[in-house]
Amino acid sequence: MPSTKRSGETAEGDAVRPGGDLLADPPAPSTDAGGLPAATSGVHRISGETVDAAVRESQELAAQFEEEKPGRVLTGPLGLLVTGLATAVALLALWQVFDPLSQGSKYYLIFFLAGVLPLAFLAYPAGLASPGWLHRLLPARLTRPPAEARANRPSVLDWVFAAFALVVCLYPVLPVTLGSGGGGYTAFLDRQGLLAPLDVAMGTILLLLLLEVCRRTTGWVLPVVCLVFLGYGYYGGMLPQNWDVAHSGLDFEQLIDAFYNSDSGFYGTPLDVAATYIVLFTIYGAVLDLSGAGRFFVELSVAAFRRSRSGAGRTAVASGFLLGTVSGSGAATTVSIGAVTWPILRQAGYPAERAGGMLAAAGVGAILSPPTLGAAAFIIAEYLGVSYLAVLGWALVPTLLYYLGILLSVEIDSRRFGARAVAVEAASPWRLLLRFGYHFSSLLVIVLFLALGQTPFRAVVYATLLAALLSFLDRRYRLTPTRLVEALAAGTRGVLGVAAVCAAAGIITATTTKTGLGPQTAALLIDAAAAVSDHPAVVIALTALLAAFALTLLGLAVPVTASFVIGWVIVGPALLDLGVAAPAAAMFVFYFAVLSEASPPTALAAVAAAAVTGGRVVPTMWQTMRYALPAYLAPIAFVVTPAGLGLLGIGGAGQILFAGLVSAVSVAVLAAAAGGWLLGAGPIGALPRTLLALAGVVLLWLEPLPVTVGLTLAAAVVVTCLIRHRVAGESGPLPAGKPAVVEGGTK
Repeated sequence: MPSTKRSGETAEGDAVRPGGDLLADPPAPSTDAGGLPAATSGVHRISGETVDAAVRESQELAAQFEEEKPGRVLTGPLGLLVTGLATAVALLALWQVFDPLSQGSKYYLIFFLAGVLPLAFLAYPAGLASPGWLHRLLPARLTRPPAEARANRPSVLDWVFAAFALVVCLYPVLPVTLGSGGGGYTAFLDRQGLLAPLDVAMGTILLLLLLEVCRRTTGWVLPVVCLVFLGYGYYGGMLPQNWDVAHSGLDFEQLIDAFYNSDSGFYGTPLDVAATYIVLFTIYGAVLDLSGAGRFFVELSVAAFRRSRSGAGRTAVASGFLLGTVSGSGAATTVSIGAVTWPILRQAGYPAERAGGMLAAAGVGAILSPPTLGAAAFIIAEYLGVSYLAVLGWALVPTLLYYLGILLSVEIDSRRFGARAVAVEAASPWRLLLRFGYHFSSLLVIVLFLALGQTPFRAVVYATLLAALLSFLDRRYRLTPTRLVEALAAGTRGVLGVAAVCAAAGIITATTTKTGLGPQTAALLIDAAAAVSDHPAVVIALTALLAAFALTLLGLAVPVTASFVIGWVIVGPALLDLGVAAPAAAMFVFYFAVLSEASPPTALAAVAAAAVTGGRVVPTMWQTMRYALPAYLAPIAFVVTPAGLGLLGIGGAGQILFAGLVSAVSVAVLAAAAGGWLLGAGPIGALPRTLLALAGVVLLWLEPLPVTVGLTLAAAVVVTCLIRHRVAGESGPLPAGKPAVVEGGTK
């Protein structure tokens, strides 16, 4: 786990301030008797330049915690070459939107992978020392570039891998006959099921290269998982045939055929999504960022909530939501908003761990929120054959519930810890909206064009063009031809790791399809739940809990996109077999795949937040889970009862309203239980917290009887606490600056 200690941090764990003194933060504050920062004087001056500097300085820190490892920073002629190639791939993706290649989508995917895979070898270092035997076989200059260039220049082997990647990717369309292989795209497809030896050799090399790129970009876990599936496909026939997961066995040529020359392998739906949806949205995000939108969103959040006691917390949450439209990573969003808002949170009196949990939850929430969800959301649209607008509609109510939970926790914490209002010198929010509010227009254009029936591809291209044109309204961020090329190249570089993961996911999906592993695993999950009870409601609830546990463990090990793909082919069939609607099952898998960034013991977003605040890592993780609680519980409500579809905006208006209101009450009750504070009654003890937690969970079973029981129990606890508060003569929350409760006990 990366160290959270950085230069400029005091021994007591004061704030890490990537922006340095640009935030005009006063000296490290002393602490009061409760261990919280004592009141300090001084005004935080938040200007656009301050935000730019803080976010810019935080990018290096963010790279340490993203699920995709940081790539090389290439300069000089090599940098120009990579930028040119990346721009060419971006232009190909844009061209495909309006004039698709006549040979079909798979033909385009072959060229797309041939563009991104060699680039990945040039952009990402191997991260391994060359083995001794290689040094003995090859001259040192081939295995060890000069020390000053080693980190940022590809080695000779990187160039060799890139050349091999280009050849094996383009081989299916090679118009030259090579023995029994080659012969062009049509001839290659005609050999499906009966590959030539050269086909098998090329497919094997591509398999190994994909595993190596995945190792470079995401680490060892995903390649190992792919090899486990590969081994299962090859050796599964040797398992005892009375085992549920046994199959008849596949030889190596059959496996390579499934990977290399079928629609469920390397060129399956995940890569199709990366080459269409994801690359276009990363280009859009790069254009939006370079046009100054990220800076505007943070400035607006700071300005909007600068005068209230809970304003510091609200600022962090709003910044995470808005900045998520530019950044597709929970860890990157967490660090970016933390760079600006942590000094404000600290002076307001937030302990480092609670502030870190808030920042991490807000960062992860950005991936769950429309109109730009995580990459797995695009795969949902393709798997289920629905429009991306439908997926956005499914995410709307859960997003509102998620941020309701965070905001209620912010209000509770501001009272429980006696948060202070912080004087922030920033521009007027109305002035910011009037001057720079046009940055919202491209986001609205995406939704508008989707509603008008345009494809998501065209909608995001139109939004990108609009964002580029609007950049000329601010002379500091005009997208000149040079900066436009920079945006296109950045968009392609942003998809390199995702494309490799999506192509490698074809190993998992093809093996699962060929062996029937999905239905077999589904049967095992259902049988495990049925062993406890044969009541249908209990079976589906236990299956959902087992599935949630399995998905959480899976998400700890592999990136979100791969986690969703694996979860869908393994867990999805179990939910569908129990009668769960496909949208509910898909969103269930999606949410738990994304929440891996907030779940211990990895919790990348929480680790990143702890690095910013200087707080302890493990407590920060648990605080993140507390703030993100609705995101863990709402997916359960999707699947345990048909009424849960109302949370996805499916069903009549009455069902949607009923599910939304009851779930909102559940979120409020759970926030009070988790925070140990009831608005209007102050701190509450262990028994009321336990009863409120029970009531909140029962309410999520969206049926009349459980809802009645949950509401009655919650109302009884609330009324009892209010009466006790009045009888005791309490006057409400303590004045600002006097914490009511501190870590480790009650004042």
